[in-house]
Amino acid sequence: MIELGLPERVSVHMSGGRDRWSPPLPEVPGDPVAAVWAALGEVLDPEIPISLPELGLIRGIEVDGGVARIRITYTATACPCIEFIRQDVTDRLERETWIRAVELAEVWDPPWTSERITPNGREKLKRLGVGV
Repeated sequence: MIELGLPERVSVHMSGGRDRWSPPLPEVPGDPVAAVWAALGEVLDPEIPISLPELGLIRGIEVDGGVARIRITYTATACPCIEFIRQDVTDRLERETWIRAVELAEVWDPPWTSERITPNGREKLKRLGVGV
């Protein structure tokens, strides 16, 4: 069954805050890297409602000729949500007409730790009753 609000090709989950994603930008932004950071700021972790950048999962972004290259890590190599996160990142960025391709490079070194969570992410987790 396809959930309302999802692109037709996506029917496996409702993670990532898809219902809160903003519409695509009307034109190529002056700072494409900043625009990609902002877009990824809308992609939520499938298990807790804070963004991937706030969790410290995005290690770097490059945009060249309409290709968004995202360096990403996960909280654990056996994270059960890796596929959901990959799909959410790709789907969110592919909404933008000025992005023609998304390339994900997984980075495991150095490994993710809770030290990577941003102050804003820590505050959100605290409000949710999650200690870090």
